[in-house]
Amino acid sequence: MDFSSSHWLVVGLTGQTIFSARFLLQWIYSEIKRQSAIPMIFWYASIVGGATLLGYAIHKQDPVFIVGQTGGVLIYLRNLQLRLRENRQERREAMN
Repeated sequence: MDFSSSHWLVVGLTGQTIFSARFLLQWIYSEIKRQSAIPMIFWYASIVGGATLLGYAIHKQDPVFIVGQTGGVLIYLRNLQLRLRENRQERREAMN
């Protein structure tokens, strides 16, 4: 399937929407917690939005955008890995 320019525009806008929504998610979560907090969905939205934007940047062949999104996605993946490790450790401690 060959993507047209309008399809790539939809991909780019979808990625930007998901990526931007993570801040709204973080704000709502912090308001519920009554403290500054970052929910797991923030990291998932960061990865999905960042990866979608990376795909768009690769399509556009924009090296600045590619480097920026690649670095971001790697950081989001690492943060998610750390959070998942914390969650597993907390569950193990709760069982003891």
